[in-house]
Amino acid sequence: MAYGDVFTRINREYYQLTGAEKKIADYILLQRQECQFMSISEMAEVAEVAEATVSRFCRRLGYKGYSAFKLAVAGAGAGQRLTNPLYGEIDAEDNVGEMCRKLCAADVDAITQTLAMIDPAAVTAAADMLVAADRVLCMGLGGSAILAKEAAHLFSTAMPNFYSVDDSHLQAIRAALLSQRDAILYFSYSGSTRDMVDLLKMARERGVGTILITRFPKSPGAALADIVLECGAKEGPLQMGSVAARMAQLYLTDVLFNEICRRDMEGCRARRRLVADALSDKHL
Repeated sequence: MAYGDVFTRINREYYQLTGAEKKIADYILLQRQECQFMSISEMAEVAEVAEATVSRFCRRLGYKGYSAFKLAVAGAGAGQRLTNPLYGEIDAEDNVGEMCRKLCAADVDAITQTLAMIDPAAVTAAADMLVAADRVLCMGLGGSAILAKEAAHLFSTAMPNFYSVDDSHLQAIRAALLSQRDAILYFSYSGSTRDMVDLLKMARERGVGTILITRFPKSPGAALADIVLECGAKEGPLQMGSVAARMAQLYLTDVLFNEICRRDMEGCRARRRLVADALSDKHL
């Protein structure tokens, strides 16, 4: 199905939709721009229906799932500002200076949004969990795996028990061998990937503490995590892996790292000095 057909298709099928599906259609037709930034959980909430109803609605229109439907919504307005595949409202007519200013504003805005969303109690609880853990596995999939590696690298400069695992099979293997004395720090912008949900279910069954950094606090992953840290920055379906969204998540990582280190400043300083000495010979 052509992307541009999505709204025409909704109107054509409208009177064949169930009552619950019509509620979804009504919201989408009124909020064409906003809906492409929403998770399936948020769509279900605003339309006051179940997530399964949203999935069924998308399939009725001929799409494989909600992600494919959002992509169709974004493509329906091709050439308009709302479908811009670049973050920060970058236009083809912008010069380099204008592009730089817009990107700076977008990145700063993402961090500012995240600051406003921070729950100090959640940060404290997350730090408590990480400090008490024998092992902490930092995980993510796709672009989020890069963030997990960055987190593991940062924490490893002050603590010896942080490890990154980026392959989904290895994640399952490592999680299966964790105990209640261990913890998982998981990165997922959407909070809605299948492998992540399966892993968090396994962790819950084994009594492993879990922390999720995500944009969507009502996502399936957030429902399974013990602690949720919410990041700012909206991404359209054509803007996946935007730098602004990653900066928001890295900011939360930095918050967690500094909260842990400030509890033992002397110990942190000593361990970082040992790391610095070990790395000194690797520099010219």
